[in-house]
Amino acid sequence: MKANIGLSDKNSKEVAGILNKILADEYLLYTKTRNYHWNIEGSNFMEMHLFFENQYTAIDESIDEIAERVRQIGHYAQGRLTDFIKQSQLVEQAYTSEQQKQLKNLLDDHEAIIRFLRLHIDIFTDKYKDAGNADFITGLMEKHEKMAWFLRSYLK
Repeated sequence: MKANIGLSDKNSKEVAGILNKILADEYLLYTKTRNYHWNIEGSNFMEMHLFFENQYTAIDESIDEIAERVRQIGHYAQGRLTDFIKQSQLVEQAYTSEQQKQLKNLLDDHEAIIRFLRLHIDIFTDKYKDAGNADFITGLMEKHEKMAWFLRSYLK
């Protein structure tokens, strides 16, 4: 059944497309964070292992929320890895167990997501007349700002 929530078909389709792009970025970031969780080395192994676990757990929650937002406005959430890789603005770097590189890679990704979300807050409100999803991605941006701050605090 079609959602009758005050968004035009065109606008809800556009918003769903942007949300699916955000979903792709989140999924790539989740995977990278999980990889670093598995492959961290150093004298602070346990601290960083738990730090990365806290971050990927938060990202995992966001992934589910984003997919559910897409469904709430009447569209399908993508879920294939090939789609995520095609749509994500993030890139996968070579494997590394070097903590500073891991932290910098993740920080760069969080900041790229923050910039994308910040750009789309006004677009959702003004162009697509979708204050609900503008508010949703504002909250998502704030979560990424906090995670980026935590990552930044570990960098030299």
